[in-house]
Amino acid sequence: MSGKKKKNPDAPFYEVPTDKKLSSRIINEARHSVRALKTNRPYTPRDSKRTLFSGNTSRAPDARPPSAFSLGARHFDGSDSRPASGTRLAPLEHNEDDPTVPVKQSKIVAFKPPVIPAGSPPANDVSPKMPKPPTREPNRSAGKRSIRAKLLPSIGLDGEGALPSLPSRRGSLPSKAPESPPDEFPRRVHSGPKERTKNFFDEKGEDAMDEVIRSSSAGTIRMPNKIERVSSGSSVRSESGYASDRCSSAGRKDEETPEDAFYWNTHILPIIENMEGKTKSPSDDEIEKLCTQCDLLYKMLEEGNLLGRGVKRRSSVLKPVYRLLDIDNPKLMLKLARLILAFKVSGNNLTNVCKLIFKVSREETNDTLFMQHNLLDLILDIVKETDHHTACEALVYCVGALKFLTGNTSLLKELSECGCVEALARLLVAINTSNMEGDKSKDQKPNLLLQVTATYRNLADLGANRSRFIACQVVQELCKVMESYPGDSDLMLNISRILSKLTLNHDCCYVLSRYPTCFKSFLDLLHRHRLKGDLVVRVCFVLGNLTAKNDDARVSLKDTDRCMAILLDVFKTYFEIDIKNKHDKSPSKKEKKSPSKTEDVLIKLVRVIANLSINQDIGPVIAADNDCVSLLLQILEFKDVAECEELVLNTVATINNLSYYGQRNTSINDRQLEIAELLVKVLMTDNMDGMIEASRVFGNLSRNLSVREYISKKKVDEMMITLLDAGNREVVYIACGVLINLMTDEMNRPKLRDEGGIKKLIDVLHDFGRNDWQLAGMVCMTLWNYSEKITSSSISFGDKETNDLIDLLLEYLDEEAALDADLDEETRELLRSLWETDFCPVAQQLLNRIEKHHTDLVPLEQPS
Repeated sequence: MSGKKKKNPDAPFYEVPTDKKLSSRIINEARHSVRALKTNRPYTPRDSKRTLFSGNTSRAPDARPPSAFSLGARHFDGSDSRPASGTRLAPLEHNEDDPTVPVKQSKIVAFKPPVIPAGSPPANDVSPKMPKPPTREPNRSAGKRSIRAKLLPSIGLDGEGALPSLPSRRGSLPSKAPESPPDEFPRRVHSGPKERTKNFFDEKGEDAMDEVIRSSSAGTIRMPNKIERVSSGSSVRSESGYASDRCSSAGRKDEETPEDAFYWNTHILPIIENMEGKTKSPSDDEIEKLCTQCDLLYKMLEEGNLLGRGVKRRSSVLKPVYRLLDIDNPKLMLKLARLILAFKVSGNNLTNVCKLIFKVSREETNDTLFMQHNLLDLILDIVKETDHHTACEALVYCVGALKFLTGNTSLLKELSECGCVEALARLLVAINTSNMEGDKSKDQKPNLLLQVTATYRNLADLGANRSRFIACQVVQELCKVMESYPGDSDLMLNISRILSKLTLNHDCCYVLSRYPTCFKSFLDLLHRHRLKGDLVVRVCFVLGNLTAKNDDARVSLKDTDRCMAILLDVFKTYFEIDIKNKHDKSPSKKEKKSPSKTEDVLIKLVRVIANLSINQDIGPVIAADNDCVSLLLQILEFKDVAECEELVLNTVATINNLSYYGQRNTSINDRQLEIAELLVKVLMTDNMDGMIEASRVFGNLSRNLSVREYISKKKVDEMMITLLDAGNREVVYIACGVLINLMTDEMNRPKLRDEGGIKKLIDVLHDFGRNDWQLAGMVCMTLWNYSEKITSSSISFGDKETNDLIDLLLEYLDEEAALDADLDEETRELLRSLWETDFCPVAQQLLNRIEKHHTDLVPLEQPS
């Protein structure tokens, strides 16, 4: 004989040997009763007003750039309109300083500098120390260069070869200007009253005289209007003026061919002249003509390859463009901004043109204007090419405009296709890199990051961008930001909103959960900002998404220091707030409504606990945590499913997951009767989902005799029999799971027949048997436990029910009859596997028992 113990064929399906699985465990494993929960993503309406910072920001007004400001032509700096030098001057032989070391710009002197003889260095020079010029006399035969040497002291150029900017000043200048200090522009030797009353960028003469020279060399006679009106004093400027000599020293304007000059005179200059002199309250028709001229000018400049940072005659285009910025018309402003951006301005002008774009983008009605021509590409070029160290404010306004524009569905798609995700990723990487390298200048970077993350928040709405987020490693970079700025609640809220959208995607969940410190960062945010509900609810939602389908994520979260302590602390905080708010409100009619903010936090938090409990090692630990179980039971005690459906259902599902583990000495095991009492309240409602969830828990709790006696007393068995008619196989499956355990008690068995349960079970077997062998096996288990002490099949089941049951079991135990031959091979193999393991063993034993106690003879009644 075999050493195995012979199985008793009449043993009921309860309290099976320890090496066998409990029937309730079979139920749960077959139908994945321990399961992850789903919930809706927290919704936040878009801000009604377009501002850099939301109305509930935690930033102080003096710590953030303004959203509203005045902006006009006077704010733009004419020095940036000059082309950059193409070459650099070689250092003098006696200079011992490192020429690669950048020279700091000197402070601008507010008073008049003293007159200094030509050729000598200025006294009390406040500019940075520069190499001393040679003491020898300048070469008089050097022509224009010797004159320039007299007029301009030896000064350093900036990184792009441009001179330091001169502040815009109004008022009279002395008739005879002294030589300029190193941080000022040289003044013309002869200056009239007309010149003194204009801004320094309102003069076009410095390029105009060069125009005369080139025009004469090309054999042309066309001369700009302003050049024709220049006095004889302009001859000095033509010989020693800043613009011509500066570019001559760079070797740029000397290279202009007669063809280039002819193209300028015939294609560009007429357009510029048509645009001038229209800054005083133009009519709508004039504005429309100006917009047309701007488009035409851009086209001609592009065809002539005259756009960019170092092109010839750059100032001749930008200066009249700047003057038109006083016209307050959004369409024209964007046309002008397009021209300015195409010349790759920097410094103050870059900041102001970004402000200009931001100002126009604040009005939603202007969104369609940004879709014209290549304006979006030029804006993204700023993000790609600008150094956040030197132009952080400009980037704040530029990305702030992108934040507004990505809120428009049409522009969102357009910007995504133009590479907005990639451009912002490059900026994000640069900021994170500088932080890791120890850059402490974080005053503006958080404000810039706030705009970047707000833009990403909108970009995450587009499903097609998910792959871009992963390819550009945006998720990892956001995790780095969380490490660097955990105390910035505004920034952390934006990141949580981005991740709450991205983690709806499985691939994004995987990438995020693999980042080493993500769970530590999330728990830190919950601890730091425990009372900021908008942030907490989203962090909990993200954690719920990460732990829904990834067991490694569950282990990583649970192993993070103080995980359960922080989660339960947040749980307790918001439960107390919710109870207090409920008491403060007047009692109202119990009806289903949208969850409050505190309830929404509890919903997301309970979901995290439910998902963690799926892990076979973590589940028993949580089930033994008395604080956790107590908080869950308090929700069932104080909350009604009619008012807070999602919260109550999630709580019941969490208890179901925890009750799956039948270990002794756990809080769930010790409080089973208390749990059953609270679940009966849910079961007795009209909420079908609540009845199903409560029934799942009873499938686990009914292994306990005291629980079976209690639910039988509360007529739960009658409700389970009623659910057999539900028509939903999952509901029927759950009801069978409870009845299997209830039928182990002899006192509960008569009710199954009295309530028509036998016939209903046979109908379930007939309706669902062929397509669901697990459910068919559950029906047979229920009938097996019911008939433990059978003496006559007819008495136990009824004559008709017995015959119907025998016919069905004989048919289903025949493989050819039970398995549909028309199915494909793979499906047929799957059904055969379930048929062999889940149905045949118990069905065969049940058939043997029924036939053994079935006879056609009718027993005589006992005489009275």
